[in-house]
Amino acid sequence: MFAFFKKLFSSKSKSQITEGDPMKKFLIAGLGNIGPKYEHTRHNIGFKLLDFVAEKESLTWETAKLGDITSYKKKGRTFLLLKPSTYMNLSGKAVKYWLEKEKIPLENLLVITDDLNLPFGTIRIKTKGSDGGHNGLKDIQSVLQTTQYNRFRFGISDEFSKGRQVDYVLGEWNEEEEKLLKERLEKGAEVITSFGLAGINITMNTFNAK
Repeated sequence: MFAFFKKLFSSKSKSQITEGDPMKKFLIAGLGNIGPKYEHTRHNIGFKLLDFVAEKESLTWETAKLGDITSYKKKGRTFLLLKPSTYMNLSGKAVKYWLEKEKIPLENLLVITDDLNLPFGTIRIKTKGSDGGHNGLKDIQSVLQTTQYNRFRFGISDEFSKGRQVDYVLGEWNEEEEKLLKERLEKGAEVITSFGLAGINITMNTFNAK
């Protein structure tokens, strides 16, 4: 009897959150740090954008292994949104787990992160590249053992004095940024939709530097 229940629950734990053709499934991983302390910081733009999309699509987040997840369908494509609960510097573990669990091909992964080297609100989408000194990307590269994955960098600018980088990145948006943020989040949501429906190349051509 015990063996039967063990098998039953084991099977359930391995079931996928989403179903369907893996080639039509997309993992959108927004990077950030968990907890109220970090919620409105520049470093958490990945979380903020996914929260914006979730609200727009009337989605409910579920706390699952290594992160909060939710999903929705659009024109036959399934979008799985992931906010890793591993903290920024260990993002790779969560990304790898959900790619494998949902059987999503690497080319259908999009990682959203902040970028100090871009002016505020600038969008830069790439299919590969270095981590650029970003600890979240550095860990994903290490865990996945490749730099060949799609990333969506959101510019937060570098308006900080010498030695104040950490305070700036982990600081909250200023009043002017807050005013402009909603329009940038709308544009970011369009990027995610385009990635799933039109593909990475068209998305890069349409949105880069916009």
